[in-house]
Amino acid sequence: MPKPTFTATVLQVVPELDTGGVEQTVVDISEAIIAAGGRSMVATKGGRLEERLLKKGATVIHMPVHSKNPFVQWQNKSTLRRLIRAEKVDIVHVRSRAPAMAAIGAAKAEGIRSVATYAGIYNARSGLKRWYNSQMTRADMIIANSDFTRAHILKTYAGLSPDKVISIPRGIDMKRFDPEAFDVRKIMKMEESWGVLSGDGRIRFLLAGRLTKWKGQALVVEAANMLRHEDIDNFMIIMVGDDQGRSEYTKTLKDSIHKYGLEERIKLVGHCDDMPSAYTACHYALAPSLEPEAFGRTAVEPQAMQRPPLAANHGATVETVLPGETGWLVKPGDAHAWADAMKTAITLPEEDRFEMGHQGRERVREQYGLPLMCQRTLDIYRSLLT
Repeated sequence: MPKPTFTATVLQVVPELDTGGVEQTVVDISEAIIAAGGRSMVATKGGRLEERLLKKGATVIHMPVHSKNPFVQWQNKSTLRRLIRAEKVDIVHVRSRAPAMAAIGAAKAEGIRSVATYAGIYNARSGLKRWYNSQMTRADMIIANSDFTRAHILKTYAGLSPDKVISIPRGIDMKRFDPEAFDVRKIMKMEESWGVLSGDGRIRFLLAGRLTKWKGQALVVEAANMLRHEDIDNFMIIMVGDDQGRSEYTKTLKDSIHKYGLEERIKLVGHCDDMPSAYTACHYALAPSLEPEAFGRTAVEPQAMQRPPLAANHGATVETVLPGETGWLVKPGDAHAWADAMKTAITLPEEDRFEMGHQGRERVREQYGLPLMCQRTLDIYRSLLT
């Protein structure tokens, strides 16, 4: 058995454990802590990924840390303080604004160290919102999930020491996202569930993300309609993700698809638990967010699968996509620009697409591999304990 390299107890605090980049990173870091010889605990409301945490040996504590109610957060602080004492927690790592006040406050009150990860760009239009957003800066160390996010934090909170804010991009599991490890039967079953007929040779674009306006699904519908008017029909768009209660937006998308007669070209297929297979079943990925992404894993994961992304030219995707080499950067919010970019991808020779995919995977391995993210995070924990 390998000698333990990290023996501390880390308590991560995350509102929920449903599918998302923040939640997946909680699971990844938990597994790294345990693999290094440490103990992983997670305080959360719960969710889809809880079972995976438990199987890997983590301890999950159900708490209403998702609540923004000040009274509930005051109660959470007391509960967390008792938990820290009882379980001899060494580090608290908070991953969202909502529980930050309680979690960091509990850590300070118990005399232990704290870490906060900014996985988003939090803008404030009022003093109260700015104060709320700033609670994560009270941690001993701050992790930003991209250089873009780090620059935003330092600009917004001018008094912060740059040494306190570290950029650690989100890690991609290259073993899970392996283009050579696909299961043909899984892909065929997935295509059937999508309503894709066997032998359909159209170029497929995968747009993964919650069904919400800022993720840009409606923009892509407009771009697809423009392609249809140019008599370009050799494509299909698969939109993966649920609306998490935003049924009005889903209805708007479906109405637009029907109005333009795009039912056979655009499929809304709901939640997907097997994203590697979903990428394998497609040729390209779309990441058309209308607002800047703090990291944007839907532009990085497809590169790991050798599927070039078309991504909005702002935010952290400017860091993760090399235009013309690993994918394309497209003007945000411009349906004409997206139609042109999709046309370029549709007509790209197969050998050029394969080469672009190969370059994308190699770059992800070098700069965004999961071991690198985990190692750098554990190094921060170690530095706080010395």
